[in-house]
Amino acid sequence: MRIHIATDHAGLDFSTQLQHHLANQGHDVVDHGPLDYEPLDDYPAFCIRAAQAVVRDQADGIETLGVVFGGSGNGEQIAANKVQGVRAALVWSIATAELAREHNDANVIAIGARQHTFDEAASFIDRFIATPFSNEERHVRRIGQIAAYEQDGHLEPDPRAPRAARGGESADDFDPEAG
Repeated sequence: MRIHIATDHAGLDFSTQLQHHLANQGHDVVDHGPLDYEPLDDYPAFCIRAAQAVVRDQADGIETLGVVFGGSGNGEQIAANKVQGVRAALVWSIATAELAREHNDANVIAIGARQHTFDEAASFIDRFIATPFSNEERHVRRIGQIAAYEQDGHLEPDPRAPRAARGGESADDFDPEAG
């Protein structure tokens, strides 16, 4: 599998270790930076490029996922999620790594390099890579709703709105005498 990775200065040492770890497992690792330690670098360009590469590879039929990380992983996740077609999840445990894939078909994960040991983070990444999407109808439906919004701003009707506003009968339209 191809794995696109990106970080900032907070995760540079982690990135080097991770590249070796993943390559030793037979993965094709693509590093989107940074290459050198720069304490004032900005992660968005690195993470967005990694996310774009994931989407591009998946569109080309290449089995691929992405890993972005920084001090907390929050900003990196936000940046990756700005790329259309990316579903980036912040992962902090084995369970969140599994659920990101099983329920959300996440194609990028974000991890806080300052929040975990390398061994912990590597175990999250390994589990993320190994876990397949469930393809359960409810998860497919929800991912489709997110993609529709991302594509054209379409939202499903608000379930809190009166039924008539959602295109169905309202309680006011109900006639108990009608049988």
